[in-house]
Amino acid sequence: MNYPNSYISVIGAGSWGTTLASLLAEKGYDVTLWTYEKELAEHINKQRINNIYLPDVVIPENLKATHDIAEAVTNSRYILNVVPTQYIRTIFTQAKPYIKDESIIISASKGIENNTLMTPSMVIKEILNKPVSVISGPSFAKEVMAKMPTAVTLATEDKETGLLLQEIFNTDYFRVYTHDDVMGAEIGGALKNVIAIASGICDGLGLGYNSRAALITRGLSEITRLGISMNAKEITFSGLSGLGDLVLTCTGPLSRNYSVGYKLGQGLKLSDIISQTKSVAEGVTTTLSAYDLSKKYAIDMPITEQVYLTLYKEKSPKEAVRDLMNRTLKSEFYGY
Repeated sequence: MNYPNSYISVIGAGSWGTTLASLLAEKGYDVTLWTYEKELAEHINKQRINNIYLPDVVIPENLKATHDIAEAVTNSRYILNVVPTQYIRTIFTQAKPYIKDESIIISASKGIENNTLMTPSMVIKEILNKPVSVISGPSFAKEVMAKMPTAVTLATEDKETGLLLQEIFNTDYFRVYTHDDVMGAEIGGALKNVIAIASGICDGLGLGYNSRAALITRGLSEITRLGISMNAKEITFSGLSGLGDLVLTCTGPLSRNYSVGYKLGQGLKLSDIISQTKSVAEGVTTTLSAYDLSKKYAIDMPITEQVYLTLYKEKSPKEAVRDLMNRTLKSEFYGY
């Protein structure tokens, strides 16, 4: 099926950006994928493979890649951000002069900008002065590319925009649910990466399933407490962009953040782990922002604090676990 007047730009050609661009192209949309690496754009156009971030799958013939941000967005009706969070401000500032007033903006990035403590949609909205919708949920790129059944949340400020975007992204293997809590969807998507690092550390230390189950549950409590303090809806964190994404990222070996934590638990240094991969583990930088947010809103986030101390203060993972288990005893649902 062809979709006239549906030009879509996907900004960011990592594994998730490439996957969403391919999904949209396969539906018949006219899609352009912007890549930071000029050589990658050329390789995609010639070989139909993203040899850096998603080398095992073929990209649809009707998907065009470009390194030119002006070329990518000038004619776009829909612009989908899938850029690592710490680079969004730079890239969208460059893109701003070429973005049309009527363009609809969607973000699929998961993180929190350091220093400003802003979510991806907040950063883009500040730059473009436009509403930004958010797509989030438990969705490993390789499984979506393999057309394995997946369900995600699409959060929008405007109901009509949500229904429109729901139709654009939905397929028979990629089910899209609408929601109205943009902040909650982003906080869940960002903070689950921090807890996933902690989960990986536990497994790297060989601490067993009891530990991981406790960590996921208490991690969700931390995320929810912070989210509520930032005016998110509590129910959001029991949904796909909350609990769903958290469980996936904390238990799946395809998770980059879990893998970072696992290697830390095995005794590797963070600098060595990061140098071994091209892909970005958003949880590393998000941990710094999450720790700062916990102080800003005076929210007790002990797991986040211990991940912060492990990543940025070189605290021993074993010592971090010991300190978590020896904290002052509390009621389970304190802080609500």
